Amino acid sequence: MTAAVDLSGKTIVVTGASAGIGAAAARRLAALGATVAVVGRSPERTAAVAESIGARAHLADFARLDDVRALARELLASYERIDVLANNAGGLFTSRRTTADGHETTFQVNHLAPFLLTGLLLDRLAEAPEARVVSTGSMAYRAGRIELDDLDGERRRYSIAAAYAASKLATVLFTRELAHRTAGTGITATAFHPGAVATEVARDNPVTRRLMRTRLAKRLFATPDQGAEPLVHLAALADPHAVNGAYFHRLEREAPKNPQANDGELAKRLWERSEALTGISIGR
Repeated sequence: MTAAVDLSGKTIVVTGASAGIGAAAARRLAALGATVAVVGRSPERTAAVAESIGARAHLADFARLDDVRALARELLASYERIDVLANNAGGLFTSRRTTADGHETTFQVNHLAPFLLTGLLLDRLAEAPEARVVSTGSMAYRAGRIELDDLDGERRRYSIAAAYAASKLATVLFTRELAHRTAGTGITATAFHPGAVATEVARDNPVTRRLMRTRLAKRLFATPDQGAEPLVHLAALADPHAVNGAYFHRLEREAPKNPQANDGELAKRLWERSEALTGISIGR
């Protein structure tokens, strides 16, 4: 269905687009006629993807919130309209790290940075008809747990799986609350699990990085292009309002399978904590 959609005249921002799902999505969206803003961390790879589709490259490291603020200013200056923000950048890290902003890196890269970017671009998105925010999640959210008084996990022994799962649960809650706060503006929000994809999401782990490049990984995992299918589908969906606030497992809508994911009060309080941590006020 998506292949027949004409996205000419649409501007789509794709973060984490220097490789993997983001790069594949950028290419597919550009092939459908969209103007794509290619956002990545690596200067060389981001430029290469952008050049391959005739797009502009924009650099940002989500482990630095000042980079996110600078990125937002650049995007607002470069594009008169933004129809879709694809919050795709993310990662998981084998050891506990603290960013320059004082946050656990997984939590900042996967939640606080896209939260901030969304807030800074929200007014521009609201100017476009049927604008949408599409966030790359993970089925790992099912095992996630949010502790509002310990979002950076300082009181717990660090676990790569727990940190990642909590950050992806935050993605589901962010999507739910964004849909609520932007009701009536024309903006919609969705999140999705791309499937088990061979990407560089665990790029700081040399063992995982090598594994993802093996023939075995190619047999066991989906390709980045396959992983990009839900992102492209949701970015091009004819009626985004019908799925506003929804979570998709690949191309199928899924009722959240974590009790916290259904907690509207938790979503509200996480939003408020995220506003305080990023210094931005978003929506009502």
